[in-house]
Amino acid sequence: MLVVFAGALALAVAAYDLPWWLGAWYGAASVVAFVVYGADKSAARRAAPRVSERTLLALGLVGGWPGALVAQQVFRHKTRKRTFRRAFWTTVLLNVVVLALLIAWVAGGPALLGADYSGMLQ
Repeated sequence: MLVVFAGALALAVAAYDLPWWLGAWYGAASVVAFVVYGADKSAARRAAPRVSERTLLALGLVGGWPGALVAQQVFRHKTRKRTFRRAFWTTVLLNVVVLALLIAWVAGGPALLGADYSGMLQ
């Protein structure tokens, strides 16, 4: 899934002249999410103060979900709690939908999304 997402994002950036920083944003947010998930797993083992689930989900929502997904597997963290997994995949879906809408808007303009701004130009 991550390879497909990365390939699709790279293709969209190249094909639709999206800003270069879009891919960099996903990369940076993924690194941050990976590190935070690792720190939370370490805190869980030591019974230390934890990172809130809301923060973990927010990291995924803003683009760090690829790194969070890898961290979940590497650290075996947040893989059993069903409510968290549902919430996590909901944030992934929301993030991908917003990205797809952005790409559609850039690729076809506002008209592609059903908006007609032609009257505003007169």
